[in-house]
Amino acid sequence: MREILRNKIIQVCNSKIEQKGPNVGLSFYAFFANRNDNPALLMEAAEWWIKTHELDHFEKAVKIKQMVEAMDRT
Repeated sequence: MREILRNKIIQVCNSKIEQKGPNVGLSFYAFFANRNDNPALLMEAAEWWIKTHELDHFEKAVKIKQMVEAMDRT
């Protein structure tokens, strides 16, 4: 996963947790604007979410943040 996507996911998760509390759920669409301005990055997020980790459509932001922070940054 690209650094730009990791940073965006962590930022969005932090924001959602701050706004709505630790039980807030989100989908991978939460990391993107309502227009498809970066299809390659959207597909990267979708593949990580759906294909690699087989996550449900909505997952807790806390869980996603922990998963991304635990990733090897090599």
